Amino acid sequence: MTHCIFCRIATHEAPAQIIWEDDEVLVFHDIAPQAPVHILIIPKEHLEKLDEMQTDHQHLLGKMLFIAKEQAATLGLKNKGYRLVINTGREGGQAVYHLHMHILGGRPLRWPPG
Repeated sequence: MTHCIFCRIATHEAPAQIIWEDDEVLVFHDIAPQAPVHILIIPKEHLEKLDEMQTDHQHLLGKMLFIAKEQAATLGLKNKGYRLVINTGREGGQAVYHLHMHILGGRPLRWPPG
C-alpha cells in the first residue's frame, strides 16, 4: 500500500515524529494537531477502517487501546483526562483510510465535538 501515507510512515518511508513503536503498532504526533497533545496510534498492517475488522483483529484493537492508556500517562494526561477517537467512513470524518486512533488532550475538550 505505497499510496497510503500511514503505511509509508509505518515503514519509515515518510517522515513522522514517532514516539513509540513495536512490530505491530506505531505511535506518532499528528501533523495538524487539534489539541496541545494530539497523537495517532496505527497498526503497521494496512487495515482501512474499523468496519473491516474481523475477529482475528481483536488482539490488535485491544493492544491499541492499552497503548493509548500508556501513552496518555506518559504524556501527562492520566490525571487530567483525554479523548480517544476512531473516525470511520466519510461521514464519520475519516480522512486517511488506514485505521488509526487519535489521542487528544492538554486542554478542556467540549461535547459534542462536531
